[in-house]
Amino acid sequence: MSVMVARKKVVRKWEKLPGRNTFCCDGRIMMARQKGIFYLTLFLILGTCALFFAFECRYLAVQLSPAIPVFAAVLFLFAMATLLRTSFSDPGVIPRALPDEAAFIEMEIEATNGTVPQGQRPPPRIKNFQINNQIVKLKYCYTCKIFRPPRASHCSICDNCVERFDHHCPWVGNCVGKRNYRYFYLFILSLSLLTIYIFTFNIVYVALKEEKLVFLGALTGGLGLLSGCFQSLTVHTVLEVLICFFTLWSVVGLTGFHTFLVALNQTTNEDIKGSWTGKNRVQNPYSHGNIVKNCCEVLCGPLPPSVLDRRGILQQDESTAQEGLCPRGPGTQEPPTTQGPGQAQEGHSALSLQVPAPSVSDTEMPEEKQRTPGELPVPSLDAGRAEH
Repeated sequence: MSVMVARKKVVRKWEKLPGRNTFCCDGRIMMARQKGIFYLTLFLILGTCALFFAFECRYLAVQLSPAIPVFAAVLFLFAMATLLRTSFSDPGVIPRALPDEAAFIEMEIEATNGTVPQGQRPPPRIKNFQINNQIVKLKYCYTCKIFRPPRASHCSICDNCVERFDHHCPWVGNCVGKRNYRYFYLFILSLSLLTIYIFTFNIVYVALKEEKLVFLGALTGGLGLLSGCFQSLTVHTVLEVLICFFTLWSVVGLTGFHTFLVALNQTTNEDIKGSWTGKNRVQNPYSHGNIVKNCCEVLCGPLPPSVLDRRGILQQDESTAQEGLCPRGPGTQEPPTTQGPGQAQEGHSALSLQVPAPSVSDTEMPEEKQRTPGELPVPSLDAGRAEH
């Protein structure tokens, strides 16, 4: 007997999501595929802080105050937490349109623009949307098959439309958008403070070391003074100072630039394109005209949930055929393969689940054979179908 068994396989939605992203921990972590520079960021932060805690912090805690390593640890943990939160979270990816939705949008566009003659360029697919008494254009994304919301843009690296797209940052290994921009800003701000902190106390460490060595070197003259300065500069101290010096300008400058954008309620993408500072001098419809209100909206406003539902379940049916023999009871005889004229068909019933038994009318039914004493009744075809 052939039996069809349906088995359901659990598939998470993140396994079927389009785009160029990588997922870890069963869809809980979402990043871009290019993660090499992100690993370099981790190496520089962890390496510099490890040297600082291993050498300078122990000396400064004894000579100056035990609060120095405590405050450095707080800055380090906060910077790492915001970095990982920015790198591992959904930046605000907008799902692509389903085939039915994409077909409906295409029909809507054709009904609006009409039939375009062959050889002519079709008009741009744009919708006008009003925000704060100002017209904002919603552009159509040919990859995602949707009209992008205001301030959204398509990232060419991750191949996704991101809500309130700011930029793609390779240093954090992810896009920066509506859902992780505040953590990105807090990361660069805390990293700037941590870099300044380590750089400053490295200089203090060298000054304290030099102060002790200068007294001994002064007894031997100018050469002793010069040798005392070189002895206070160890290899790890020089390495930390160089890393902090070159990092200081880029990170602090980036923090100042994003502080300016937050105060204006503007994104990096809008600033580069000149959306609100172009020739038309169009005012930013998203700005409240107040620095405090803009900062509160960007950094303290409600965080929208992810619309991807990465860990949602997709159920797929997989049918497998299993072959088996029907068990027979004792004394059961095989049904005859042939029958004579006027003899009833014995033990015949439709056992296959796939092919239904043919219908037989009353006129075509053979007459029942008269039973002799002691003979068991022979089931008819109708009885066999009814039992089945």
